Amino acid sequence: MTTRSNTNTTPDSDSGSAPVPDSAATPSPRFPSPAHWIGGRPVPGGPDVIDVVNPANGRVIAAVPAGTAADVDSAVAAARTAFPAWAATGVTDRVATVRRLADVLESRVEEIALTITAELGSPLTESRIAQAGQPVALARATADVAQDFPWSETIGNSLVLRESLGVVGAITPWNFPLNQMMSKVAPALLAGNTLVVKPSEVTPLTARILAEAAAEAGLPGGVLNIVHGAGPVVGAAITAHPDVDMVTFTGSTAAGRLVAASAADSVKRVTLELGGKSASVVLPDADLEKAVALSLASAWFNNGQVCAAWTRLIVPADRQRQVAELLVAAAEGFRVGDPMSEPTRLGPLVSETQRERVDAYIRRGLADGARLVFGGPGRPDGCETGAYVRPTIFTDVDPDAVIAQEEIFGPVLSVIPYTDEEHAVAIANNSVYGLHGAVFGEPDHALSVARRLRTGQVDVNGGQYNMVAPFGGYKQSGNGGREFGRYGLDDQLETKSVQL
Repeated sequence: MTTRSNTNTTPDSDSGSAPVPDSAATPSPRFPSPAHWIGGRPVPGGPDVIDVVNPANGRVIAAVPAGTAADVDSAVAAARTAFPAWAATGVTDRVATVRRLADVLESRVEEIALTITAELGSPLTESRIAQAGQPVALARATADVAQDFPWSETIGNSLVLRESLGVVGAITPWNFPLNQMMSKVAPALLAGNTLVVKPSEVTPLTARILAEAAAEAGLPGGVLNIVHGAGPVVGAAITAHPDVDMVTFTGSTAAGRLVAASAADSVKRVTLELGGKSASVVLPDADLEKAVALSLASAWFNNGQVCAAWTRLIVPADRQRQVAELLVAAAEGFRVGDPMSEPTRLGPLVSETQRERVDAYIRRGLADGARLVFGGPGRPDGCETGAYVRPTIFTDVDPDAVIAQEEIFGPVLSVIPYTDEEHAVAIANNSVYGLHGAVFGEPDHALSVARRLRTGQVDVNGGQYNMVAPFGGYKQSGNGGREFGRYGLDDQLETKSVQL
């Protein structure tokens, strides 16, 4: 992250001041001048801005304000002022607003995809679906849930009411910029809450698109506010603010601990969605080719920068060599290169800092005795500039090795052999994390093993992603809160019992 003084802090919602990187085949959007979004309009920050860098070539493509605690105060005040009227708005109207928001975002899907590819490095073909399309689907699915949600129910002689919570502070990560905002913004709006959002300063650009779309959808000013800036400044101010009623945070476990500690002083509600080191368990009766293909795709999706990625592949010891052969064959189909190019399946990591971090883990794996079967340290051929690493596969990985225990957040897969089913389950559960996982095998057998995994989500034989099922983790992957569907909505509501 680079902070510098800006000589032009005048916001401009119509025309851009910073071009995106060159692309021979694909047009790119232009980004608006740096500004927060407070009270329904762009608001200039102070003289300092944070550069946004395209990780594919290291060029500065835009900038956002380096926000301050005073900016957070302004945003919280706007949210607090807007809260009574928005909370009093009927559920039907709130649902209609979120559905209009989804429609506006859908009309800008290509712009969103291009923007995220430029700031994050996610391959454009992935960005169109997961980065741009999925937030639209998530908003609509959450609106459907709210329409049918039990906002009141009778239990004995009590009327139980579900009511708006207040001002929600949402702190989101860089790896799925718009989708992670939507996972917090949609349920908050539907619950009748108002928001102050701090997007990642590394990938902040779609926050402005979200704000403009919300305004176009008819969301009243002050209901959704966005403050840019660094976590230790803006994130800390949101977390500690006495007029913020809830903080919802997605990011690293280390940062989550700081959020929880800061929020404790005002006893505000906190939902943490943190790191992962998820296991894919391949049983002896599994379809091996399917298990290998899906596990590798998970480990390397979004350039390996996914908290829920299956980065540990746990396989029968007597089939490890066959698994390695299948993995290498599948890996050959992952083209590394310019993320704006349609055939690319792996782009750069989000930053040079992240590239150095992942490369160090690859070197550590070698030093600790894991067997390298694909990739390795250094840059891929033809990628001498940009934040590129070689996608890597290790076999014969010790379950306690650093690369098997720590979240790498890059395209690195560790294959771990097991002797029997008890051993496989023990390896899968041998982690401080418990966010996601997978089991492949005969369906009933695989389900029985899935029940034994200490993790918040498990896919059996590639079960389809479900955005209304609860998402959250066990152990150090979360603090018990859940996102998505009625679980995410319920997390942002107060409960009142009225005895009759």
